[in-house]
Amino acid sequence: MSKNTLFDRVWDAHTVAILPSGQTQLFIGLHLIHEVTSPQAFAMMRDRGLKVPYPERTVATVDHIVPTEDQSRPLADSLAEEMMQHLENNTKEHGIRFYNVGSGSQGIVHVIAPEQGLTQPGMTIACGDSHTSTHGAFGAIAFGIGTSQVRDVLASQTLALGKLKVRKIEVNGTLQPGVYAKDVILHIIRKLGVQGGVGYAYEFAGTTFEQMDMEARMTVCNMAIEGGARCGYINPDRVTYDYLKDRDFAPKGADWEKAIAWWESLHSDKDAEYDDVVVFDAANIAPTVTWGITPAQGIGVDEPIPTVAQMPVDERAIAEEAYQYMDLAPGAPIIGTKVDVCFVGSCTNGRITDLREAAKFAAGKQVATGVKAFIVPGSERVKKQAEAEGLDVVFKNAGFEWREAGCSMCLAMNPDKLVGRQLSASSSNRNFKGRQGSSSGRTLLMSPVMVIAAAVTGKVTDVRELMA
Repeated sequence: MSKNTLFDRVWDAHTVAILPSGQTQLFIGLHLIHEVTSPQAFAMMRDRGLKVPYPERTVATVDHIVPTEDQSRPLADSLAEEMMQHLENNTKEHGIRFYNVGSGSQGIVHVIAPEQGLTQPGMTIACGDSHTSTHGAFGAIAFGIGTSQVRDVLASQTLALGKLKVRKIEVNGTLQPGVYAKDVILHIIRKLGVQGGVGYAYEFAGTTFEQMDMEARMTVCNMAIEGGARCGYINPDRVTYDYLKDRDFAPKGADWEKAIAWWESLHSDKDAEYDDVVVFDAANIAPTVTWGITPAQGIGVDEPIPTVAQMPVDERAIAEEAYQYMDLAPGAPIIGTKVDVCFVGSCTNGRITDLREAAKFAAGKQVATGVKAFIVPGSERVKKQAEAEGLDVVFKNAGFEWREAGCSMCLAMNPDKLVGRQLSASSSNRNFKGRQGSSSGRTLLMSPVMVIAAAVTGKVTDVRELMA
């Protein structure tokens, strides 16, 4: 097993007990909840007459079911309104901080916690949402959990978990122009597979990640779960500390220097032992786009769609399924594939730096005829900041719709859905069948700037062509 890694140190620091099952009872420093996985958990608490013992360690927001156009109450979707009311009532009953729509701080749970400084190095974090791995960008150990586990954390502030192995994924070098964090993680998943990380925590290391800003690092850790890893993290450094300084919940005054000293002590040792090490060269990573129905079915935008013969034997069945579902031909170029809908947003790519970079490529251009294109900020704070910088005007002048904060079309538990066989260029994190709201809708995952390139040309385009 790994030794002297950040994962080991944070795990050990939060261990309450070793259970008879062999699992660790792990203290959870921050619990994030939203409207989808919490109602049943609170109901189970109520059935047992339990109260939340540490309400100050739980923070709630509403994100999945929030409309990004008409947010007037009651919500048009009666089920969404019911879920909203449950969250409002449950947080009030248990004294939990809740960032509701209109509070100025509502947004996607994995956007609001970092931007407020709730997410900090050395923490254990849990949320009833797969992409909780996002918070590992800060040197935290963050787990997506199920509804019964949400109940466990609400009731005891602990989780029963088996300790993971640690794989170090090292990427070195400078990314080419037009290549972003999203391309890096899609490339890693392509190479290691969607099951490659099962049983592992991924430690992302190397000069490529060191050069990334915090929001790019969040994009990488966000999709660790798509590679099968239980969590992903990056050792904290000066970039981390500069991002956190002066945020709402970050330590202040003398506590700030004490916090940095502790955070520094958590780093994986240079001679730390890992269960596995994989190394990539940043120079080999191109703008990447998925062609199939798993995040591992991706290629460089300038590559053809792979043929069955090029696939490992155990991947051929799902490749055949993907060709049929996506209506894409093996051996054909992905460039030039017509798109119907273009979506920039989600917990993967809905932050201010994503929108700034996307706006650079949207400026002075126009969304292609017949394409529906929209931009969804990840939080009310991101929206406000983008508007202060005039990004909304850039997008609207180019023909993009500018929306309110929410998860939007990533999961489509709201009015933002694909229709029929529409094909979406999406900056979100999953391209599963029916993921974006239509049982036959199709999704191509790519970076925000690649989505912009697709929107203004009406087809999958190598964004580097727009940089010439």
